Amino acid sequence: MKNINFLAFAMPAFFLFLFIEYKIAQRRKKPEIFNYESSVSNISIGIAERLINLFIAASFYQLYYLIYDDYRIFDIPRNPFVWFALILATDFVWYWYHRLGHEVNFFWAAHIVHHHSEEFNFTAAARITTFQAVIRTGFWCILPFIGFHPAMVITMLIVHGAYSFFTHTQLIGKIKWLEYIFVTPSVHGVHHASDEKYLDKNYGDMFTFWDRLFGTFQTEEEKPKYGLTHPLKSYSFLWQHFHYYFEIYELMKRSKGFKEKWKAVFGSPANMDQDIRPILEKRFLQDNACPHQRLRFKNYLYIQLGISTLVLTVFTYYFDYLQVYDKIFVLSFILITLVNCGALLEQRKWIYYIEYARIFIVTTYFLYEGDLLIFLFVPLAVMIFAEQLFSLSKRYQNVVLQLESK
Repeated sequence: MKNINFLAFAMPAFFLFLFIEYKIAQRRKKPEIFNYESSVSNISIGIAERLINLFIAASFYQLYYLIYDDYRIFDIPRNPFVWFALILATDFVWYWYHRLGHEVNFFWAAHIVHHHSEEFNFTAAARITTFQAVIRTGFWCILPFIGFHPAMVITMLIVHGAYSFFTHTQLIGKIKWLEYIFVTPSVHGVHHASDEKYLDKNYGDMFTFWDRLFGTFQTEEEKPKYGLTHPLKSYSFLWQHFHYYFEIYELMKRSKGFKEKWKAVFGSPANMDQDIRPILEKRFLQDNACPHQRLRFKNYLYIQLGISTLVLTVFTYYFDYLQVYDKIFVLSFILITLVNCGALLEQRKWIYYIEYARIFIVTTYFLYEGDLLIFLFVPLAVMIFAEQLFSLSKRYQNVVLQLESK
């Protein structure tokens, strides 16, 4: 039992708290807290991060131990006072990682995904990318380097992450006396706002005194408008992950000389040319002629997210016992499903071919499991025959891509 990954229970716990938040919002008659498309997008990104981190989290932990064993500066003992020092150190490192994530283009490219959502609820807390996880791991390497034992660091990071999850909600109002020390949902909501007075404020994750000390604290006054100052015009799973890297590349191409190109990568997002994103959106994104329409067949999206969540939960639980080909299959299946969900929200017609790719992956896996790969031509022939005989692509578009007014 020691190899079982108990992080598998994180996904069911997430949906439990999300369900509770949703029901409370309904009871308080605040339906605006949740948006269908945004919630699907947020959850998709969260599933992808949990999935990919399974493959690299062990490397993070090994890196902590390597630094601690070979390069630590001090031998810090493990006692209650050290735990208190560690939680302060963890949040201090987080403050500067988070602040640089807003002030440096290269770091902002990884962090911007967390701020795409124009809603502020538990689903927004899930908008963490693997790129962001890798970058912040580099910052947290400072802790074992100082001399904090990796086991303590890993435990504290779990506690730290769990705390920040509960600060992503609008159901808890201002608690002014608590805000002198701790980050509350009101304090963190300001950080997610696009209002000018709220920009680049409240970087702390657990404590507010770092922001007060460095002049970046802002209390909530008017109700925040959540999201980016220049909202992203897409729910595409891939575009949300990579658009800002494209923007940096486009800015580099426009820049002359090494100094300007360096600024394109490591300069401030505030200096990014604002005409770049619209140009890239026209180049790469489908023009949505009906912005006030949405999918009628929403249950198909829910089914896909439900299956992905279930597969990920079981996959996480038994991760250490699975073979390489099992892991590749699950990784491919879930990522294709998440791309499919984003394309559905965008009403992309080419998603029909993703459906075929997913069927092909599933049949190939089970034929391989049964040592029957010699019969791989059978599902291919069936798919081709069914397409020609029943015109499935037209039926698919007529059923799955039905639209209704918002």
